[in-house]
Amino acid sequence: MIVTIDGPAGAGKSSVALKLAETLGFFFLDTGAMYRCITLACMQAQVDLEDPAATLDMAQCCQIDLAKGSVALNQIDVTRQIRTPAVAKSIKPIAENPEIRALMVQQQRRICAGQDCVTEGRDQGTVAFPDAECKIFLTATPEERARRRYQQLLVIGIDADYDEILRQQNQRDENDSNRLAGPLIAAPDAFVVGTDGMSEQQVHDKLLEIVRLRIVDNTSESVTK
Repeated sequence: MIVTIDGPAGAGKSSVALKLAETLGFFFLDTGAMYRCITLACMQAQVDLEDPAATLDMAQCCQIDLAKGSVALNQIDVTRQIRTPAVAKSIKPIAENPEIRALMVQQQRRICAGQDCVTEGRDQGTVAFPDAECKIFLTATPEERARRRYQQLLVIGIDADYDEILRQQNQRDENDSNRLAGPLIAAPDAFVVGTDGMSEQQVHDKLLEIVRLRIVDNTSESVTK
């Protein structure tokens, strides 16, 4: 079974998706981390982020390993590095590169083949896994999402400025929604969940309820067939 969780930056997708995967016993696929890894690799190698061919070459050389609570790039732990404001500010040309997105979608499908997965990102229910059994679109107001991101960065010891986070986030939302390759939109058959005023546990419980309902529905459909 594939459970897709899409939504804008700062909606809390990564943390709640990881927790949901643990509850269900599913593999967790953090697709945003994949694009962040490529961005970081380009920055470290001083590759021109506006050069699509050069960034694609770098992407093809990146070995990205996703494990519980950690991300490795070419066998080096970059879990904290990819979450910095500098990477978030620079990710736009990477996320908008259609060839890089196609490469990442191929990897995402390969990773999830033959196993139960909770996968989160921007285009999982629309592009990567259009036939997923359960699709969720998670969102919240821009101010709430910026506040959460601000607190997350402070917790892990990264200096942050709320106003700058909000500005970057609003710009990211516009970019994600308007790009031609894998735009940020809710799939027609997705459950849309607004999380303002909800704790992470409450969001988790709501998503778990949705997934369990889809499991029952899928079982009923199989029996009928």
